[in-house]
Amino acid sequence: MCLDSKARKEAPVQEGREIHVGIAEYRVARSPDRLLTLGLGSCVGVALFDPVIRVGGLAHVMLPDSRMFKGGGKPAKFADLGVAALVQEMQRAGSRNGRLVAKLAGGAQMFFGNSRAAEMAIGERNVEAVRQALKELGIKIVAEDVGGSQGRTISLDTSNGLLTIRTLGRAVRVI
Repeated sequence: MCLDSKARKEAPVQEGREIHVGIAEYRVARSPDRLLTLGLGSCVGVALFDPVIRVGGLAHVMLPDSRMFKGGGKPAKFADLGVAALVQEMQRAGSRNGRLVAKLAGGAQMFFGNSRAAEMAIGERNVEAVRQALKELGIKIVAEDVGGSQGRTISLDTSNGLLTIRTLGRAVRVI
C-alpha cells in the first residue's frame, strides 16, 4: 500500500547541542553535537574525529611544551600533554587511533609590534608541537588552517567531521 506524502511519518530531525571548549580545555562529543571554541589567536584548535562511530574531540591548546613550566596546570594547556589527553578521552568514548583523523586551526602571529613576542613565534611553535604530538600518536592530519595574523573561531560537527572556521574579514571556511 502506498501512502501519500502527507500520511508518511518522517523521522524527526535530531538537533545537537553546542558544547563550548574554553582555553586550555578539551571536550569529546557524539553526533549530532557540535564542539565550539572561540578566540584562537596563537592558540591551536585540535579537532579529532572518528568517522565510524561519529565521535569528535576538540582541544584549545595554548602553549607548545609543558616542560617549560613547573606545575603546569591543565594538560590541555600544552600541546605535549593536551593532544594525548584528548586522544585518551576519545578512546574512552570508543574511538580507535587507526580511525582518528585530525584537523588543525589557529597558530596565528598576533603580536607584530612586540619584538619579544615575534621572537618567540608562539603560534608557529604551537602548530609544530601539535603536529609532532599527532605524529607520535600515529594520527593523520587531513586538513589545517594555520598561521596568518588573525584569530579564529572554530566549530566541529560530530555528525560529519566538518570543521567550520570563522576569521574576521575572511569568508567562512569549512574543512
